[in-house]
Amino acid sequence: MKRRNFIQTLGTGTAGICLSAALPACGEKKKEVKAIEGSWFEFQHHSAAEGKYWNKTLENFTAQQWDRKVKEIAETGMKYLVLLNVAIYGKSFYPTELLPVHSLACEDPLETVLAAADKYGIRFFISNGFFGDWTDPVSLMKDPEINRLRLNAMNEIAGKYAHHESFYGWYYPNETGIEGYYEDFFINYVNVSSAEAEKLTPGRKTLIAPYGTRNVKADDHYTGQLERLNVDFVAYQDEIGVEKTRVEESAAFYENLHKAHNKAGRSALWADVEVFRFEGKVYQSALLPAPPERVMSQLEAVSPFVEKILIYQYPGLINKPDTDIIAGHPDSIQLYRELVRNNYLREKKI
Repeated sequence: MKRRNFIQTLGTGTAGICLSAALPACGEKKKEVKAIEGSWFEFQHHSAAEGKYWNKTLENFTAQQWDRKVKEIAETGMKYLVLLNVAIYGKSFYPTELLPVHSLACEDPLETVLAAADKYGIRFFISNGFFGDWTDPVSLMKDPEINRLRLNAMNEIAGKYAHHESFYGWYYPNETGIEGYYEDFFINYVNVSSAEAEKLTPGRKTLIAPYGTRNVKADDHYTGQLERLNVDFVAYQDEIGVEKTRVEESAAFYENLHKAHNKAGRSALWADVEVFRFEGKVYQSALLPAPPERVMSQLEAVSPFVEKILIYQYPGLINKPDTDIIAGHPDSIQLYRELVRNNYLREKKI
């Protein structure tokens, strides 16, 4: 799953963006930047080191606090939340016969957040993972036993929760690292998941968020793979937070993806913008909110080419200033303020 291979704090800002031929030259009127329309969401971060500043807080959230956190996010103007996982480390985040259940203060956080999302107008993509060892995503897509468990869980989740209006669709969290092209086993994993999703929840949407964005060879072969890939939305990770891409490079990558997706005419192109940095070593330390200037430059870079912008992620990295349910580092409040002040988050009363 290499997500979240993480950061280089760039001081490049808008000056760096001006280096891209895909965007206006310095001195020209800046193009309109898209607002943030959604975020990843979790009950516990998969890495204890990375989730240092919020895992314990979320573990102790009551049902009322989860409800209020969903409302807080809805009040930013966001419309979508992507649940990263429904299980991790062999335990689930909802009552199930398939696995042991994590011990959290809220007995059924999945029911709680979907009920809250029903009230506040949020659309949830519900994960169908992680079953098995999330650090070995290839095995999670190839192992027959894990595949059976995943499909059984999808059936159980649909039976328990698909009645919610906020159950907008499914997210397939086993991410592939693109090395020019998608691996065939990944396309199969996505298509098998989508076939099951359509059987269980006809008409609901599907989302993936691959990494390796800079490596995509946006040629006819890649376009053909997109035509075969049965998924509604592809939110490519911008990989700024993972030390793989610099802000000033990312616009060109998304411009190439834009052309490939237009040619394929199937999945819509979204962005997964990483709004974090590491406190210390990549993968071995806590996630912190990225400097607001860097985040805003990231949003400017991808805006001309994508249909919607999602971020990784609100929980733990962004908090409303007046909330009493802060989950994450204190700098998360400043990131909220700057995103609102610059109209990347568009507050509304609920």
